Amino acid sequence: MSFGFLGIQMGFALQNGNASRILQTFGADVEHLSLFWLAAPLTGMIVQPIIGHYSDRTWNGLGRRRPYFLGGALFTAIALIFMPNSAVLAAMLPPLLIGAGMLMIMDASINVTMEPFRALIADNLPSEQRSLGFSMQTFLIGLGAVLGSWLPYILAEYGGVSKVAESGFVPNNVIYSFYVGAAVLIVSILWTVFTTKEYSPEELESFESGQATAVTEPLVARGFLKGLQEDIKKMPTAMRQLGLVQFCSWFALFLMWVFSTPAIAEHIYNVPAGDTTSVGYADAGNWVGVLFGIYNAVSAIYALCLPRIARAIGRKATHALSLTIGGIALGSIYFMTTPEMLIIAMLGIGIAWGSILAMPYAILSDSLPARKMGLYMGLFNFFITFPQIVSGLTSGYLIKYVFQGQAIYALLGAGCLMIIGAISVRKITA
Repeated sequence: MSFGFLGIQMGFALQNGNASRILQTFGADVEHLSLFWLAAPLTGMIVQPIIGHYSDRTWNGLGRRRPYFLGGALFTAIALIFMPNSAVLAAMLPPLLIGAGMLMIMDASINVTMEPFRALIADNLPSEQRSLGFSMQTFLIGLGAVLGSWLPYILAEYGGVSKVAESGFVPNNVIYSFYVGAAVLIVSILWTVFTTKEYSPEELESFESGQATAVTEPLVARGFLKGLQEDIKKMPTAMRQLGLVQFCSWFALFLMWVFSTPAIAEHIYNVPAGDTTSVGYADAGNWVGVLFGIYNAVSAIYALCLPRIARAIGRKATHALSLTIGGIALGSIYFMTTPEMLIIAMLGIGIAWGSILAMPYAILSDSLPARKMGLYMGLFNFFITFPQIVSGLTSGYLIKYVFQGQAIYALLGAGCLMIIGAISVRKITA
């Protein structure tokens, strides 16, 4: 049921670990990177509630959720193939514009694919199994992210594939990694599509009410905007209270994804700001991929422990503890001086990431009606996308004008925000 997430996250990890590097290669300045990364939260904010709304009302030969994540996967794979080749494709448009466009298409497609997978877990599992279900999903997310994050490093160091290229072009180790990611994404999604059972809307209603009933709303949309307004007003209390937690968590993650490569290149490898063609910058970019793989591997292992921890101390306490560990780890990067020391930080970040991917959904799912599971899961994505938009609009200029272009301060700030998120978890009463 969750196997498709292996491929989704492999593609997502390739994007997270290499998008800034690719865009800088095509000419983007470090203070503008966060603006290009706005493509992800903006498309997510628009796409996920719409996909959730219509997937709640879809029922055909492929089922309810499967048509959406199959279509999204196909477009994601296309974007994975074309994004690192933007310089080759550029005939009339600048490579930077093409690369940013491919990033936007990739983000929109990943969002189309990802949201129905969240809803599928909640659709198919009873309340007592949802912590385990979302944890298993997190395990596969972590495994896929490890593969995606490590591929460029493995191809360069052990596969003999070039890790540097002439100015304006992406190295072959990154290009080939994107090709592999596209292939794995398609295969894993097809596995889920052809092996997963979905329950009909009538069956889901019977699970929720205890007896078979007619679906209370037609499967054809009754007017998306009008219905959305009503559903926002009726948003469960737990969902509102999780808003601040999610804001702090995802603001911090956005800072880490956008600024890790330039921060580590300058702070650890002593690469001058703006230098994207040196071996030092290539080594820093490849090492960031390894580090991202490490924190995702930790999250995969930690995900298997989450159900037991949650049973022992509760879901909220589990999430608060995990975010605290992650915040301390992120902030500690500022004080590290060698590439190897960064591995220690990734252990703590992996614990936080594993919890972020699982516990908020487990906390939330019990308060959502079955017939609107997809819609509310999509609306919950607003609390993920909005902080990234705020970060994208502000962080680049803060780095340039307040911190004199030193990207390492983005990671220090991310650690502080994650600790604030941990404190906010304790305020949830629903």
